Amino acid sequence: MAEISAEDRDALIAAQSMSATTKRATVPALEEILYEPLPVLDHGFIRVVDYMGDDAAIVQAARVSYGKGTRQASQDEGLIRYLMRHRHTSPFEMCEIKLHVKLPMFIARQWIRHRTANVNEYSARYSILDKEFYVPAADQLAVQSSINNQGRGEAINHDDAEKILDLMKGDAAQAFNSYEQLINSDADGKPIDPERPALARELARIGLPLSTYTQWYWKTDLHNLFHFMALRADSHAQYEIRVYADVIRDIANRWVPLASKAFEDYRLHGVELSRDAIEVVRRRLRGENVERETTGLSLREWRELQDLLGE
Repeated sequence: MAEISAEDRDALIAAQSMSATTKRATVPALEEILYEPLPVLDHGFIRVVDYMGDDAAIVQAARVSYGKGTRQASQDEGLIRYLMRHRHTSPFEMCEIKLHVKLPMFIARQWIRHRTANVNEYSARYSILDKEFYVPAADQLAVQSSINNQGRGEAINHDDAEKILDLMKGDAAQAFNSYEQLINSDADGKPIDPERPALARELARIGLPLSTYTQWYWKTDLHNLFHFMALRADSHAQYEIRVYADVIRDIANRWVPLASKAFEDYRLHGVELSRDAIEVVRRRLRGENVERETTGLSLREWRELQDLLGE
């Protein structure tokens, strides 16, 4: 369980003890973890706060029908897979979910690029930030990739990793100490110097590092949730956002198991080939020895196709 304050724990217990009678669809597997903070990274978490719809809602929207109908579950699954396979996205938009997420600011800046969502973030203009910042595990430290300007290369050896972690921890600690001095408040909210004025919080926050944790409520529909996972659960995504996407994948598997399975089969673990790449596959199936120069593919496209084909 993620680390939360005693006050938040009391609120969580109170929320989970509540129940309501409803005629709308509920999902028992998702109800089991409703409000529960699922840990991510060193101080982060994801909580399911609310949701609407289930696999049946997708089928209902596609057929524009009343209720669940009398069709067999296998027929519903077949329809959902058809919709996913042929990119009929609007039925998936009938399901929505609201998440409470605690995450480092530099991951929040990546995450917010997914603009098809409703977001409300904790404001450091009004509230004092907790003294929590993300520190990578030693095995996640790596050199800059020589072939990918956005990625990591080989892992850094243990001795150098320890020195780097000391620098990262020291910089963050110093920044937080300066922040507390500027707002004239310690970790318990007490004035550090009663005789000294406190700088406005909206100004004091500007020196904090991107490793600082923030929180937000994030609400989106299932189609856009799948789009988020397609990009962020991919092996090429940055590790720190990928682990959040992995938790969301587990949530989706509980919430809409049929749609989630179709997404993983056709999107997450499926591939999309260009016309030229399909022609390469066809030529090879005919037994031809295909050279890149005869395909119209760039060197990068050729290498990606070879990777996909396991060559």
